[in-house]
Amino acid sequence: MGQRGEGWVIIQVILFALIALAPQGSFPWIATWISVSFGLLSLGFGLVLLFASVLNLGKNLTPFPRPIPNGQLVTTGIYSLVRHPMYFSVILVCLGFSLLTINPIRLGLTGLIFVFLDAKSRQEETWLKQQYPNYIDYQRRTKKLIPWIY
Repeated sequence: MGQRGEGWVIIQVILFALIALAPQGSFPWIATWISVSFGLLSLGFGLVLLFASVLNLGKNLTPFPRPIPNGQLVTTGIYSLVRHPMYFSVILVCLGFSLLTINPIRLGLTGLIFVFLDAKSRQEETWLKQQYPNYIDYQRRTKKLIPWIY
């Protein structure tokens, strides 16, 4: 999948395109109200979390799963709550968009994105362990994708 993990990024972009282009769905009125409300919350929280993650990562930011050479392991800020906050925020944004647009197909694709990002993070963590000897300690004390849960 490329030296930096280019294949992972390509698959991720394809999954995002599938979510964006999924046909519209519909629910009964009360389900619509609940879905839209939770969708707005998830989308908003996901976007704030994404922004915080990017700021916290700083110069270590890369679109690829392989860490940049001469980078630093970031374990503070939002990264003290979850090892992959950007992936968590992407899942929240996709979930929010799926609920906001009341779309069961998008909701299913969001589940697929979760599975994909879990697999992508496994590869990323292999590279992180190779580059940062203290990553294993960080891995033991911090959840992977969902704070306090997983």
